[in-house]
Amino acid sequence: MGNQVEKLTHLNYKEVPTADPTGMDRDEGPRIGVSYIFSNDDDELEQQQDSVHDLGGENPALQPYDPQLHEVECSVYYRDECIYQKSFSEEDTQLEEGDEGGGGHLSTYTPENLLNRCKPGDLVEFVCQAQYPHWVVYVGDFQVVHLHRLEVVNSFLTDASQGRRGRIANQLYRYKPLSPAAVVRNALEQVGCKDRDLSWRNSECFAAWCRYGKREFKIGGELRIGKQPYRLQIRLGDKRSHTLEFQSLEDLIMEKRRNDQIGRAAVIQELSSHLQAAE
Repeated sequence: MGNQVEKLTHLNYKEVPTADPTGMDRDEGPRIGVSYIFSNDDDELEQQQDSVHDLGGENPALQPYDPQLHEVECSVYYRDECIYQKSFSEEDTQLEEGDEGGGGHLSTYTPENLLNRCKPGDLVEFVCQAQYPHWVVYVGDFQVVHLHRLEVVNSFLTDASQGRRGRIANQLYRYKPLSPAAVVRNALEQVGCKDRDLSWRNSECFAAWCRYGKREFKIGGELRIGKQPYRLQIRLGDKRSHTLEFQSLEDLIMEKRRNDQIGRAAVIQELSSHLQAAE
């Protein structure tokens, strides 16, 4: 079939093919992903969803949340190096539980419980069914810094959670972290930054940049020159997986977050339908 753009359904942004500009075709290997031009970050989409709930819709935050039922297991590779992994397998959990801070453990906790677990410099991921994950940087004194609705703000952790459960997410990305003091400093220095002055598409990119300091998390941090060194490997169960390729980490994170928002069952159905059509 050669290089063909993965046809997925997205809202509020335009799809831009990322095929090799040389026109070279390959008959093997993973399928390529897509690049996106976004008009705003996904927290603004979250705000629209909140408005629907306020009008009487069912609030997913009130429903029982099971990470293994709703979340998508995946790995992210830069060339051959694994730079991110979310896995519920016992082997991966055992490896990560020994890490300082326990960030690799995918169990979720109430905001009040997290206050007893967090240390300055920790990343926290708040999760809820049918919503984008919301990432924050814990800076101490029960407070966090996070990108929320196109502005970097300083909030109490319990307020930033909006009632969602969360986890310490230090171990999801496998980059070498900065010192806790540097992470906190990075976060606090950006408080008040908003709108066109922002350098991050979403809360995850902002929080990860604070902890790892890598320009790849920033808007336009990587040149798109036709090559696709990033791979998103999505686990479908029964030892099956599906791989997408991307030109930049920013594009890949946006696709990964979309999968988190629609949920595991929808992702598996979407990919299964596509693979059957391709056959």
